[in-house]
Amino acid sequence: MDLVPAGRRRGGGPARRASGGLSRRGGRRRGDRRPAPGSDRGSATVWSVGAIAVLCVVFGTVLALGHAVVVRHRTAGGADLAALAAADHWMEGGTAACERADRVARAQNARLVRCAVTGEVSDVSVTSGRGPFAVEVRARAGPAGGAAPPTGGAAPDAVARRPGPVLGAGAVGAAGLGPGPVP
Repeated sequence: MDLVPAGRRRGGGPARRASGGLSRRGGRRRGDRRPAPGSDRGSATVWSVGAIAVLCVVFGTVLALGHAVVVRHRTAGGADLAALAAADHWMEGGTAACERADRVARAQNARLVRCAVTGEVSDVSVTSGRGPFAVEVRARAGPAGGAAPPTGGAAPDAVARRPGPVLGAGAVGAAGLGPGPVP
């Protein structure tokens, strides 16, 4: 073991002074933890806080847009159900059909804004949501076989079909297990 004289460091340099960590030249020593004036130590913390704030704003915006989409879909479902309810009760008269549509809309947490029943067809508008998320949706309902095809040709939604075997005459049976007559 090597003996070190008092007042001398092991490396042969001068003893540590009580000058606050400054060396003779005025610079900081290697082991001193305080940053020198004008250094950028600690700036990563500021950048991290800024990045976290930006991510929070983006996350909040995505949540708000998701909420708007959910409100829109729920309102559309309520409008569809209200229109179907009004169309289902068209024979009771327009007022009774619209009252039924209003009941169905309220059950879907929506408010009936407009209701018109013309023959078997109902046309309703429903609103839901609050503030910037308020949505109004229009829906129509009626019989599926509405208008006749235009004259001079086939209906635009008609499907051309190839003639095929008639069931019961050697074709696949109803159960799909092989040829045989349809019960």
